[in-house]
Amino acid sequence: MARAGLTTERLTRAGADLADEVGFDQVTASELARRFDVKVASLYSHVKNTHDLKTRIALLALEELADRAADAVAGRAGKDALTAFANVYRDYAREHPGRAAATRMRLDPETAAASAGVLHAQMTRAILRGYDLTEPDQTHAVRLLGSVFHGYVSLELAGGFSHSAPDSQETWTRTMDALDALLRNWPAPSTR
Repeated sequence: MARAGLTTERLTRAGADLADEVGFDQVTASELARRFDVKVASLYSHVKNTHDLKTRIALLALEELADRAADAVAGRAGKDALTAFANVYRDYAREHPGRAAATRMRLDPETAAASAGVLHAQMTRAILRGYDLTEPDQTHAVRLLGSVFHGYVSLELAGGFSHSAPDSQETWTRTMDALDALLRNWPAPSTR
């Protein structure tokens, strides 16, 4: 019989909190069981193993982030939408570093297709429609934006920008300006 009070949702949320505290890579079913003062076997009625737990944390984080992003970009276009979208990623990573790391977990194709990750791609493409990008340039731009957002935030959270001027916020603002300019003046394909 499952221990009273343990549910898949409660364990997933506790696992997400644990990820924010100790880092997503450090989350294990064993550590979560210790937090609830139960044996690991007590968790297995709700999660299969550590990989299943981490997958559930990733799905939760993708949903939370998609909800925030949808609210932030509603009614916005162009640079305003781009900046709002980027700020959601940055703010979420600052508030929830473990969850943010979980959003980058490689999911199997079926799970990924059913996740809120699809909404992230759709929102990014909706923002890019304001820049008149067509395929394959739209896909290139989605990848570029994801790389810049995740890369910048990862370096910032690791303290990579804390030892020099100007401050990180000023660089972030300039990065948004540069991305907007690039998207408005997307280069033609190379003919090499």
